[in-house]
Amino acid sequence: MAEQPDIDALIRELERIVTHASELEARFADALERVHPQFADGARNLIAYVAMRHVDIREVQKQLARLGLSSLGSAEPSVLASIETVLGLLKAIAHRSDFVPMTDVDRLEQSEQRLRRHVADVLGPPRGKRETRIMVTLPARAAGAPELIRAMLKGGMDIARINCAHDDEDTWRQLVDNVRSASAETGRSCRIAMDLAGPKMRTGDMRPGPGVMRFRPKRDASGRTRTPWRVKLVPEEDYLLRPDVSVIPVTRACCETAAVGDTIRFSDARGKHRRLRVIRNDDRGVVAECAKTTYLASGTRLVLESAEGRETEYKVGTLPPTDNPIVLYEGDELVLHARATPGEPARTDEDGSVVAPAHIACRQPEVFQFVAEGQAVLFNDGKIEGVVRSRSDDELSIEITRAKRRGSRLRADRGINFPDSTIMIGGLTATDRKNLGFVAANADAVGLSFVRSPEDVRELHAALDEHGADDLGVIIKIETVAAFNDLPRILLVAMQRYPAAIMIARGDLAVECGWESLAELQEVILWMCEAAEMPVIWATQVLEHEAKTGLPSRAEITDAAMSQRADCVMLNKGPHIRAAIKTLNKILSRMQAHQHKKSPTLQKLGISDL
Repeated sequence: MAEQPDIDALIRELERIVTHASELEARFADALERVHPQFADGARNLIAYVAMRHVDIREVQKQLARLGLSSLGSAEPSVLASIETVLGLLKAIAHRSDFVPMTDVDRLEQSEQRLRRHVADVLGPPRGKRETRIMVTLPARAAGAPELIRAMLKGGMDIARINCAHDDEDTWRQLVDNVRSASAETGRSCRIAMDLAGPKMRTGDMRPGPGVMRFRPKRDASGRTRTPWRVKLVPEEDYLLRPDVSVIPVTRACCETAAVGDTIRFSDARGKHRRLRVIRNDDRGVVAECAKTTYLASGTRLVLESAEGRETEYKVGTLPPTDNPIVLYEGDELVLHARATPGEPARTDEDGSVVAPAHIACRQPEVFQFVAEGQAVLFNDGKIEGVVRSRSDDELSIEITRAKRRGSRLRADRGINFPDSTIMIGGLTATDRKNLGFVAANADAVGLSFVRSPEDVRELHAALDEHGADDLGVIIKIETVAAFNDLPRILLVAMQRYPAAIMIARGDLAVECGWESLAELQEVILWMCEAAEMPVIWATQVLEHEAKTGLPSRAEITDAAMSQRADCVMLNKGPHIRAAIKTLNKILSRMQAHQHKKSPTLQKLGISDL
């Protein structure tokens, strides 16, 4: 038989939490004084929530549940009101007296109303009955395709996100203009959020490979050619306007001379004799068919043979350089260096022995001073792992400890993470400061990337003051373990400006903390933000497979349903982004009837009818 709950002990434990909350509030009085008035109640509630989570209350919850009372599992919106209500009930039970409701129990409803207002102020009004907003990263092609943005708005997009890590001001301006125009034409509100690139560590440029194109005809199961590969020959000056994998630059004379039925002979990059058969020639160029796999290089000599037997020589123009990635295997050495020398794969001698290891630059070499031997290094969102074997101020020698069995490819501009290192670099780069002027003039909110400390947030606030951007919303992206560990203080500083929001940037956060820890971390961030009455955005890899292929995975559907507990969900760009927006819109609308934040709403279920 289970022991009866010790009511007096429960009262003492809860009163201890209330006292601790009062002590913490006094300790952080200066920080609370600097908080924006709109966030004043949320900031104090955050302090109370931290006080409650300073102790392990699992046994308290269990005992309260046995008494049929609240287990405090959903106390985030109004911590002290929840605790004091439970205390009143316990005292009524202990003393066999009537329960008198606490005078501040209505603070729960007030907290929810304030949070709704905070969400609307930073992310815009809700879409109909759906309260969870949808943020979508705009692809660069949308700059020249206003119809795409109109379709995204009609599908359910509430906030358009522009990533300043890519493209330039001309592209951003066109995207902003297209969003504003589409919003006016459709009558649908759409905020614009622009993310600063931040101090993300990335690999430098790679030394390009030779200009070579490969053409491969389609074959059947027996290896027979089923469909020849069609290529287009265009004048070199036109090729610069439309480079493509199936377009070959040649002289204009070649295009004007070639006729249907002519043959173009050449030796490809491997010395194989190949032929192209001309099947069409019009004002858009010459179309020819190739029946065999071909590697065509810049400067290749072409012999155009007419049906009458006349031969004329031409040359292939300059083809774009090929991608030349570093292929890494377990046990390989990779040198990460500060100099801006383009990266190269390892060089080997005739026997296959490595003469010089693969090397590549780090775009933020100042991080080297914070990295020690024996610490882990992750590349390309954690797909490649290594450990630092030796270091200097100018380079790191890294042993690859995890890669695909057939080798993992490392290219330019791929992410680098140092999960074991404490990186102490500023939150705003020189590029961020340059871009901030455009952001302040054109966006509704700015995203601060790779935050590590409250000081990074203060630095952004000061920069915004310089631009007079008092009303610009601020989105603090939590994507480092350092930011997660200091989340309460970061929240208190973020609350000094209004409006503001937090983004759970799950991609880099998962790389730093480990995939197995991500679920726990994102839950804690959701709880902290709810306690602080701070809007929260759930981001990275939501319906990613559908955005890329048009079909969502089962796991993605579950993840999207879970994301409804946030105030906004972010989708990344992809060829099928419109389908992903519609899917997410349906999921969020349906889940809203079942869940609000951590609490199930328990609407009537059709299957409950017997």
